Amino acid sequence: MSSVKKASSALISVFHKDGLEPIVKKFQELGITIYSTGGTEKFITDLGIDVVPVEDVTSYPSILGGRVKTLHPKVFGGILNRQDNESDVAQLAEFDIPQIDIVIVDLYPFEKTVASGASEQDIIEKIDIGGISLIRAAAKNYKDVTCVSSMEDYADFLAVITENNGEISLEDRKRFAAKSFNVSSHYDSAIFNYFNKNHDIATLKISETSGKVLRYGENPHQKGFFFGDFDAMFSKLHGKELSYNNLLDVDAAVNLMLEFKNDSPTFAILKHNNACGLAQRNNLHQAYVDALAGDPVSAFGGVLISNKEIDKATAEEIHKLFCEVVIAPSYNAEALEILKGKKNRIILIQNEVEMPEMLVRTCLNGMLLQDRDHKTDALGDLSYATNNKPSEDELDDLLFASKLCKHTKSNTIVLTKNKQLCASGTGQTSRVDALNQAIHKAQSFNFDLNGAVLASDAFFPFPDCVEIAGKAGITSVIQPGGSIKDQLSIDYCNENEISMVMTGTRHFKH
Repeated sequence: MSSVKKASSALISVFHKDGLEPIVKKFQELGITIYSTGGTEKFITDLGIDVVPVEDVTSYPSILGGRVKTLHPKVFGGILNRQDNESDVAQLAEFDIPQIDIVIVDLYPFEKTVASGASEQDIIEKIDIGGISLIRAAAKNYKDVTCVSSMEDYADFLAVITENNGEISLEDRKRFAAKSFNVSSHYDSAIFNYFNKNHDIATLKISETSGKVLRYGENPHQKGFFFGDFDAMFSKLHGKELSYNNLLDVDAAVNLMLEFKNDSPTFAILKHNNACGLAQRNNLHQAYVDALAGDPVSAFGGVLISNKEIDKATAEEIHKLFCEVVIAPSYNAEALEILKGKKNRIILIQNEVEMPEMLVRTCLNGMLLQDRDHKTDALGDLSYATNNKPSEDELDDLLFASKLCKHTKSNTIVLTKNKQLCASGTGQTSRVDALNQAIHKAQSFNFDLNGAVLASDAFFPFPDCVEIAGKAGITSVIQPGGSIKDQLSIDYCNENEISMVMTGTRHFKH
């Protein structure tokens, strides 16, 4: 049979009516018989267009409060019959089953209902049965039937039937079928994940329907893709397209700044997923200036993020630096015009979006999942391990350093003073190496470490780190504790008037 088919009938049953009217009017113009039911039937009738109620075909009304409307052999026979199969065609005639060439159907908004905080009963009622069955049937039989399963495809479908006078090619039918199975598989994944939200069944189902092809991956010879609703999380005001590496840095920046969301003006500068500058001050301009002072060399080409609106004075300072991305909750008009002065600089407004609860990464021939690290070390978590107790200012610095340490690649040591990052040692195989790196870096940028504090993402198995730190001028330490040799580090601190607090929580980041 010909791969191009001219449609003569269509079944329409949709929850969302937006964008449907032009299609229905085109069907009327092309002489296509329309079958429908319920609210969709009324919508079409109200347009003054003839429609055949599904009940007239099945001789059964909609029953069980609308739960059963289209689940009938006379409907599914019209969709699933193979038109090049003589037996199928004969049975259509025998049982008076109308051929259905087009199925337009969408699904109850299950995910939106869950997100709204609706009751379990309301959520269960939004599990579509008839719609999902129609989609699977029509998409399976794409050789003879066209399935349109989302209002997002209405314009595409309307263009096809308009340009071809109601004829639809096999290529287009198969393309719409692929889109339909994308819809149905995503829908079923969402339902499963709702029922398995406690992960009692050790099965992973991830489905992201919003995707974007990136210029390349981590390196130019690698392909790269982003799957997720970036536009829901950010409003992009200016600049080039974000790269794979930009997105990784933006992710690191956002997660770090969440720790300071409701704090005084805080500014961070990140490079290769780690902060190279961080400061908290009474005004944003000074916070940026002091964040930049943490490492003005690494800041070149970095990602900048603020927890407050960026003003003109801050923008003028930022504009002196070559940076890839600037992120803030808002910008005043003057600041925005200044920052737009570099055509490729990416300027983002961060919107209020809930972050995923589970973190996923590939591992070997599978995947690893874990809960997001929601634990932020607070004053009430601290146990005072040494005779010498930290001062109030030191406690503020310790908690400030701990927040940053949590978001820095392990092994890491973070040195801060007066709520400013002096330096950090990042991603080292030895904690001693991380400390030595941090001290060397801080001193190379002329930081005075006398009175600075130290944060470690994990415990000290030996007293070597606190000894090195003490000799560099550091006066207070925050660490998880838990080593069988904790006492060795405590003893050294006591002997050298260094205060130490323990949090009881490790924050590895690999």
